[in-house]
Amino acid sequence: MSTSARNKAAAAGHSRLLAALALTAAASGCAVGPDFRRPDAPAVAHYSSGMDPTGTTVAAGMAQRFAPGAEIGTEWWRLFNSEKLGSIVTEAIADNPDLAAAQESLRQSQDNLRAGYGIFFPWLGADAGATREKFSPLTFGGNFPGNVFNLFSLSGTISYPLDIFGGERRAIEGLAAQVDMQRATALATYLTLSSNIVDTVIARAAYRAEIDATEQLIQLQHQQVELAETQARAGTVPYSNVLSLESQLASYEATIPQLQQKLTQSDDLLATLAGHTPAEWAPPDMRLADLTLPADLPVSLPSDLVHQRPDILAAEATAHVASAGIGVATATMLPSVTLNGSYGTNNTVVNNLFSSAGHFWSFGADVNAPLFQGGTLWFQRKAAIDSYRQAMAAYRQTVLGAFAQVADTLRALDHDAASLQAQERALRAAEDALHLVQANYAAGIATYLDVLIADTQYYQATINDLQAVAIRYQDTVALFAALGGGWWNADRRDTTTAAPKAD
Repeated sequence: MSTSARNKAAAAGHSRLLAALALTAAASGCAVGPDFRRPDAPAVAHYSSGMDPTGTTVAAGMAQRFAPGAEIGTEWWRLFNSEKLGSIVTEAIADNPDLAAAQESLRQSQDNLRAGYGIFFPWLGADAGATREKFSPLTFGGNFPGNVFNLFSLSGTISYPLDIFGGERRAIEGLAAQVDMQRATALATYLTLSSNIVDTVIARAAYRAEIDATEQLIQLQHQQVELAETQARAGTVPYSNVLSLESQLASYEATIPQLQQKLTQSDDLLATLAGHTPAEWAPPDMRLADLTLPADLPVSLPSDLVHQRPDILAAEATAHVASAGIGVATATMLPSVTLNGSYGTNNTVVNNLFSSAGHFWSFGADVNAPLFQGGTLWFQRKAAIDSYRQAMAAYRQTVLGAFAQVADTLRALDHDAASLQAQERALRAAEDALHLVQANYAAGIATYLDVLIADTQYYQATINDLQAVAIRYQDTVALFAALGGGWWNADRRDTTTAAPKAD
């Protein structure tokens, strides 16, 4: 048989081998390890024991109503009807470093996934070299002088691992699940940022209102001190009354710096959340009156919550990563096949480099099968199964915590309204009592002790009322956060602020 015929026969044999191995890989339609299935939502129709509340008690002139299954807007904070609040949230989403870091982590996971897909393509390489060598015939048993020569070479290689048992596919599946996990993490950062901003704005407005209320009370207290001094000079009351009122006045004045410190801390926190230093950014002045409490509150169905909350989605993706890891660990226990080929030419003279006499090639398949490694691969697979079970337990706990949070918030809003209603009654009664005692004290038929008690009751009722209003607002924010924040509706309307995405 001629050299050309032998080469053709060998090439045909190699082609048949390649076709057989490719057919084997194609026939293996499934990958080892479990196929991940999204966990079912808890089989419940409501969040609370018994029935969920349908609304709240009327307080401050309004009741909040819960609408099961209603859509949650992506920019849910706009329901508070404040352009100032919306501008703060928009600026923070654009400049917050934590959100930017989460976005970059998402992009990193996507690039890792794209890099992983390279395993499904042949790997090509090229090599060129030029060496000067001295050949020694003694290496092969010869007994004649060696010679010095130049060797020029040019070659290419190709390698293609066959994913027969699907280990690489499971690895890619795990990378895709990591993308899902990072996306959920970015959404969680987005939701936490927006809810923290609204919470801080509400707290800041409440501190400002407490300062205003305290300053008004201090003005009243100054008037009472002046009146007591006049009465003491006239000899109608002892001077100890003046001292007691001055002591009470000083205690009220001492609360102002404490409230101002909280106000300053709120300003600094808002600046930080907006991506600025406190020295270069100041929030717009906002009062509780600048905010409108949403009357109609959408409440997602329990079956939808598990597909909306970023922490649940992150826990689900973590379990998916662990599930894919079982397949990867299983595949390492099985044989692997890699097709290899090379083609090149070499010669001692550059001009003759492409001469047919210097051509060389090779083609074949490498099969690697682990036989004994001291149980390492077996227990690595067991560890992967343990990791999956741990991830599923963590997922279930996350779901339970999410449902409890929604139930707590729904009940809290109802309790907030009842509490505010009671605080309003207490404030009105304290205000009426203070006016009556002040009139009686001016007429000389009430003692300074009566005034002190009425002042204290009115001040405490005022602060309690303001705090009850702020808590009602903040628990409304907590409900939107507990339901996931409406990010999934970002593509349904034109918004200036959208949930985070990555290319």
